[in-house]
Amino acid sequence: MSTLLLLTNALLPSSEVLPALGLLSHQVRVLPAEGTALLDAPQCDAILVDGRRDLPQVRSFTRLLRTTGVDVPVLLITTEGALIGVNAEWGVDDVVLETAGPAEVDARLRLAIGRLARATDDGVPDEIRSGEVSIDEATYTARVRGRVLDLTYKEFELLKFLAQHPGRVFSRAQLLQEVWGYDYFGGTRTVDVHVRRLRAKLGAEHEALIGTVRNVGYRFVVTPPRSDETVPAQVPVG
Repeated sequence: MSTLLLLTNALLPSSEVLPALGLLSHQVRVLPAEGTALLDAPQCDAILVDGRRDLPQVRSFTRLLRTTGVDVPVLLITTEGALIGVNAEWGVDDVVLETAGPAEVDARLRLAIGRLARATDDGVPDEIRSGEVSIDEATYTARVRGRVLDLTYKEFELLKFLAQHPGRVFSRAQLLQEVWGYDYFGGTRTVDVHVRRLRAKLGAEHEALIGTVRNVGYRFVVTPPRSDETVPAQVPVG
């Protein structure tokens, strides 16, 4: 039996949002879907977010959850019609239809909780380090030589993806698919715009970290961390 946290503003939470929960033995605690909900939230194994209505607001809320450093799976409860609008940018680990049966809901919960536990056991770090860049996935923070970068969500995701594959060249189409998702219908020019903005925020000293491969795409260029101290040259003793 798992402890679940249901974030919703529905009047009859469990029975209205996800009826199948009432047929399972999990302990369900309900809190309002607000940014302050997790401040005094009890320990839980997974978070369920009511995403059946007001999708733009729900999207903002799920992204906000990730910035709080939640370390449990986040599952979005939504309608079949809303699935077309859900992508990786929402920051959720899985999607559950409100009409899903108890067996499906239980299976999705087991898989989501199990994936996180396995990743923790394997020692997968929340922080990605590549050269002088460090990226903290838990807090959505990126730093270069200790300086925090003021990045948008997509700029962060683009930098993270490239830093996870140092030296590897990705075409614009590949980056569009990996970072923006299959359901994004914009052109590859979007990638160029975000790379330009990302370089500007990295600053003149570090903009070369995002390298351009002519007629192909972009790659993350690894540079070894520099020492802040200058080692004096040795003068030979005559």
